[in-house]
Parts: sequence; structure tokens; C-alpha cells
Amino acid sequence: MNLPNSLTVARIFLVPLLVVVLLTKFDGRVVFGIPKEIVGAAIFGLGSITDWLDGYLARRRKQITTLGQVIDPLADKLLTSAALISLVQMDLAPAWVVAVIIGRDFAVTGLRSLAYARGVVIAASPLGKIKMVVEVIAILALILGHDRSGAIYTIGQAALWLVVLAALVSAADYFRRFNAILSPRLADLDSGRETPRKTETQSNLATEPLRHRA
Repeated sequence: MNLPNSLTVARIFLVPLLVVVLLTKFDGRVVFGIPKEIVGAAIFGLGSITDWLDGYLARRRKQITTLGQVIDPLADKLLTSAALISLVQMDLAPAWVVAVIIGRDFAVTGLRSLAYARGVVIAASPLGKIKMVVEVIAILALILGHDRSGAIYTIGQAALWLVVLAALVSAADYFRRFNAILSPRLADLDSGRETPRKTETQSNLATEPLRHRA
């Protein structure tokens, strides 16, 4: 297993550790003398860094593999979903907001996987990348602002609403692109005509590796 894939697997192993730290009632709310919220934020921050690092190393070292393309988005969704669900349990985020965000993430991942299986790579949209950055900020701010007072908690709440907005808009964009790319291909298959693997329009839309964030 190459280094990028090893980092991705390590991110998966951070998921249960994050949940245990955030949801376990430690005496004095400390883990080895450190407030558990700081430990939880550090674990999530480390996982987020490996998310960027494994993609960067895979492209730089030309080690983009089928295994990496499959487990990288899975690891991303597991980490963010575990953090968001933990925030609901900690009463720091509304359950319906988290349901919208997680539902959008898995729907988009499913669309991109289906398109990839048909020979088309739907590139990550700029809005989707912005949504991911804001999502990381929201989660970190809400964890650190667990006492619901101060500017950090306010930033986390504001960022969470921005994530919902970006999630809905970017999801609509992915559905539009999915239909625009695959509808003509399905029509050609139904009529018995052979279509090229990638059209000029598809080349413009699908220029990034699948390892990029949704």
C-alpha cells in the first residue's frame, strides 16, 4: 500500500477515536490532562489535514490508484459524518441540519461513482470545495465553543448555516451536470449507437481526479 492510501486508511481509524473522545464523559472533561474538546478538535484537524495531504501526494507522486479513488471519499464522509453526528449528540448542532448535509454528501458521492462507472469523471465543483472548507471550520468552531458562549461558538453556528446553503446549491449543480453528461449517453445506448468514451463537453467538465473533494 502506497503512502497516500496509508494516510487515507489512517483517517478512517481516526473516526472511532474522535467519537469516543467527544462523547465519553471523562472525569473533569479532560483526557490525559487536556480538555477533551481540544483533543477532539486536534483529532478532527489531523484527519482534515490528511485529507488534503493524501490527494496532494497521490498527484505529485503519480500514485492515484483505484483503491485510493474508492476509499478516499469514503474516509472523508466517515470523518465529517462522525463529527457532525457527535455534535448533534452534544446538542451543538440541529439534527435536521446534519441530516441535510450528510444526505447531500452521500447523494453526490453516489452520483459521481455512478458516472465514473460509466467512464465519466464529474469534477469537483468550486462551490463543493468551498463547502468542505467551511464545514471543517464549522465543526472545529462548534467543538471548541462547546460552552455556547463567545465568538467561537457564534462563528461555528454561522459557518454551519453557510454549509447548508452551499450543500444545497452545489448538490443541485451536481445533479444538473450529471443529467447533462449521462442523458445523451443513455439515449445513444437505447438506440443502439456507440458513443465515444468522453465528449468535448465531458472533457471540459471532467478534468480533475476523483480523489478531489465533493
